[in-house]
Parts: sequence; structure tokens; C-alpha cells
Amino acid sequence: MPNIRSEYKRLLKSGEIKPDAAQKSAIEALVVLERRIRQSRATWRRLLGIQPRVCGLYLWGPPGRGKSMMMDLFYNNIKKITRRRVHFHAFMAEVHHNIRLWRESDARTRRINFGSPGFARKWGDDPIAPVAKLIADQTQLLCFDELQVTDIADATILSRLFEALFARKVILVATSNRPPDDLYKDGLNREHILPFIAMIKARTQVVEVAGPRDFRMDRLRGAKTWFCPSSDPEAVAGFNVLWSDMKHLMTEMECVLTVNERKIRFARAAGPMLRATFAELCGAANGPADYLAVADRFTTVFVEHVPVLSPANRNEARRFVTLIDALYEAGVRTVILADAEPAQLYPAGDGAFEFERTVSRLEEMRSEDYVNRAG
Repeated sequence: MPNIRSEYKRLLKSGEIKPDAAQKSAIEALVVLERRIRQSRATWRRLLGIQPRVCGLYLWGPPGRGKSMMMDLFYNNIKKITRRRVHFHAFMAEVHHNIRLWRESDARTRRINFGSPGFARKWGDDPIAPVAKLIADQTQLLCFDELQVTDIADATILSRLFEALFARKVILVATSNRPPDDLYKDGLNREHILPFIAMIKARTQVVEVAGPRDFRMDRLRGAKTWFCPSSDPEAVAGFNVLWSDMKHLMTEMECVLTVNERKIRFARAAGPMLRATFAELCGAANGPADYLAVADRFTTVFVEHVPVLSPANRNEARRFVTLIDALYEAGVRTVILADAEPAQLYPAGDGAFEFERTVSRLEEMRSEDYVNRAG
């Protein structure tokens, strides 16, 4: 039967991944966790419902070291257990939705959505216990990609939520660019998240994945990062191939960013990479705070279907300028599929002069020097 170790060896042998000592340590930790989960299931059956504690795993390190890839190997090889792989921000958006649902519902609606009348009476108006029960009833294993706490609303409830989830024997596997002690660092009312950090350190194995190579950067160095025109099948194919190559073995999923209590959804994200259309980023009523959140969350952004701009779509052009400023200042690697070269994106009319600085930045962002120092 395939397992995590055998799958990892197969990928090494096929050349799909390269040997890396830091990855090997993380794979061994995942192998141990896989064994514990299987032993726990056998013990649970033997003891008729008494399920022993199983520790989780927290993988952290710089981008491009294979954390998401290894978690996917683990997730795909865990069978016969209810499991879910979800981006952390999407999960928290669901949690907040269910909290509001509990608070705003009458007793009958609570029973329908959250469980039996006995439980509903016991919980009173506190939403954390019923929300945790709902999650635990549906999922024994939670796999989070890119655990990063930036929102005070998340920070406020995480400790109580995971205390309840761990009490129900939910297993957590997470990747992050930060060690546990740096989660929500310098955030407002950070004391609320400290018990969650302590639980992560006590209930999961914390493994640093900090090999010397950024494998995604290896794929991007020397690659073309501006593709045009969008109508050219060769340009589209090149853009798609680079996305697939950069994404490699990572799972693509929806991503939700929370900015000032507003949710921004993107359909396609893979680890620290975003793929979005010009319409998603600049056609919607997004502002500087939204683009700063994108630049903070992602190390590489693919933008497709950027049109030629003019005074007729000045608002979209203005947003595009703000987006590029945010990505440039944060050193985000940017790949673009556009209808024209940067200098021809806003060729004439009111606003063309102001766009010249953006042209200069776009030209610099496609250079090898920028790619090498970005991220």
C-alpha cells in the first residue's frame, strides 16, 4: 500500500523533486503522524469509542521549500478518516459565518444547523462549542495551508475554538511561513492569541523546513514573466505552463482574504501563489488596503487578461496602478498575461502620463534582477 515515505521516494526517483535534508526531516515527522493516526483508529475500535490523543504537525519555513507539497502527500495518503484540506482564511471565514448563524438564530434553527436540543440548551448563547462540534462531526483531520493570522477577529476566537477542537480529538496539520511564536506578531490585543500559540507548541510537533533552496525561484529564474498579446495561443500557453510549473505538486484552491471585516475571494491560489484575472483584481471595488493584503499574503501573483487601458476604464486603470505599487513595494514576483507590452497598455488620453511610472515599474518587475531580489 502506498504511503507518504514511498510516495516521496517515488517523486525523488522520477526527478519531480530534488533531495533536500529539511524536507526529509518533515517527511519523517509526517510518517510518524500517519502511523499514530492509524494506530489511534485501531485503538478507538478496540476500546469502543475511547479515542486516544493524536498530536498534529506544524511545518514552518520560508516560501518555496516544499511545505505545501509535503502536506499534500500526507493528505492524499491518509485514508478512512474524515479529512479536509482548506486554506486557513477560507476556514476562518466559514467559522465566522457559523458564529453569526448561531447568534442570530432561534432555538429551532440552531437545532437544525448544529445538533440536538439538549446540546443547544447547554450551550446557551456561546457559539464556540456548537461551531467546534459542527467542525469535529464533519472532520477528524484538518490540513491548513499558509496559517497566517492577520485579523483581530480571528485572533480573538482561535484559542477557544481550538481548545474545543483539540478536546474533540481533531488532528491539525498546518504549514506557515512563521514559527508559532511569531503568529499575529505585534497585532492588536495579541494576548488573545497566546493560548492558541501555547496549544500549537504543546499539541503539535513543530518542524522547521528551511532548506537552502527556494524551488519555486529555481523555476522562475530565467523564465519569461510578461506574456502578450492575450489573443495569442502561444502567449496563453506559456503563461499556463509557467503557472503549472510553479504550482508543481501543490493543490489549487479558493482563497479568502479578510480586509477591514470585508471578505475578498479568489478562485485560484496555491500555497503562497495567487492566480487572478484583471477583472477580479481591478474590476471590483478594491482599494489600497486590499492590494496591500494581497501583497502581504502572496509571494508570487499571476495576473491574466490585462486589457489595453484608456480614459474609458480609468477607474480600473487607477486600481491597476495601486495594485502594481503594492506588489512592487513588497517585492512580490509578478507574472502577467496582457493585451500589449507595458508601454502600450495606456497609450493615450487623460491618465496616460500618470501611467508612465507604472510602465517603468512593470518593466523593472519583469527583469531578472527584480525576480532574483523579490520575495
